[in-house]
Amino acid sequence: MRNNVIIIGAGAAGMMAAYSAALRGKNVILLEKMHQPGLKLRITGKGRCNLTNTSPLKDFLTHVGSDPRFLRNAFSQMFNTQLMELFENLGVPLVVERGSRVYPRSGKSLDIFLALVQALEQMSNVDIRKNCRVASLIIDDNTVRGVILADGSQILADSTIIATGGMSYPLTGSTGDGYHFAQAAGHSLSPRYPALVHLDTDIQIPSELIGFVAKNVKLSISLNDGKIISQHFGEMTFTDHGIAGPIVLSASRMATAPIHQGIEVFAHLDLKPAVDKATLDKRIINDLNNNGTRLFHDALRIWLPAEFIPLALKQLHIEYYKRLNQINAEERHRLLNFLKDFTFKLTGTGNYEEAVVTQGGVNLKEINPKTMESRLVKGLYIVGEVLDLDADTGGYNLQIAFTTGYAAGNHC
Repeated sequence: MRNNVIIIGAGAAGMMAAYSAALRGKNVILLEKMHQPGLKLRITGKGRCNLTNTSPLKDFLTHVGSDPRFLRNAFSQMFNTQLMELFENLGVPLVVERGSRVYPRSGKSLDIFLALVQALEQMSNVDIRKNCRVASLIIDDNTVRGVILADGSQILADSTIIATGGMSYPLTGSTGDGYHFAQAAGHSLSPRYPALVHLDTDIQIPSELIGFVAKNVKLSISLNDGKIISQHFGEMTFTDHGIAGPIVLSASRMATAPIHQGIEVFAHLDLKPAVDKATLDKRIINDLNNNGTRLFHDALRIWLPAEFIPLALKQLHIEYYKRLNQINAEERHRLLNFLKDFTFKLTGTGNYEEAVVTQGGVNLKEINPKTMESRLVKGLYIVGEVLDLDADTGGYNLQIAFTTGYAAGNHC
């Protein structure tokens, strides 16, 4: 029997595609290779599920990489307001928190998952099949006809939607299958990298600083030509290998590709972003004059949290027991530069096991932005993380997954 729609992958994009298609009366078979659908959705946002962001469209798109304009048409079909209404109508109260981030009021991602999966289970025209691995697509005369499963059996359909996710959190089933299906169908892929990850550095982090959360700091990322490619303000954490935390995850989107390509990438940390360099220099001079007899290693607490002092002493090369009234102009400028522009090289990134999303994927020029249908193969749709679309943390990536899935289900 021929079905209307096959969807490969029952994550956020796949389940939303199934919901959207089923609402239109299509007969949907949703194939999930894992023992349960939505495994990644259940752990997203540290188990809280930051499902979208209430930023206006113009601001929202500034957080999207690759080609944010690609999403305009899809967002006209479902954006943040419509997504929030959908889940509230499914019985999930939502709350907007700092940074315009939207969460279920319960703080449990399981509520988002259950709302979607229960809605699908109540639809007589949706068949969810678990432990069902797709081996390949059936393509004939530039038209997708269905899929071949790992056991050799075939399922035929008028349309097939690839919604397998990227390669992040592979234990949830995201192992890059969708890229292989798309490539076999003739699609080109941009290089893929783990994104929204911690960053490794070339400096040894003192034990006192490991786990310390630096708040209200500015992190800038530059290439070896000095060009600043990313700048974020907020919180970051020091690890035994380097740096992590919210602004590091966001900064990693721009740093990941050049690091993996062997390009030199540098981090610039401004510990005093609220004050300009000239004003801070005057304050330091005043502090030196007013605390002239204090020893340098002790007086560093004037400018830095205690956890930072071992790193500062190592980087500044100023004698521990030097009195502040003995600090010369060159040493003062070293201190000033440490506070305003502590620079270190970035040497690596986290792997796919910890990456929130995969950067890179199917070339957007080969996809119809309104329908998510392939421009190369009729009846084939590609959605979510398989596409060359990724965004900052803050609910942007899940909104993209839900929206692209909804658009494909709405047009397949």
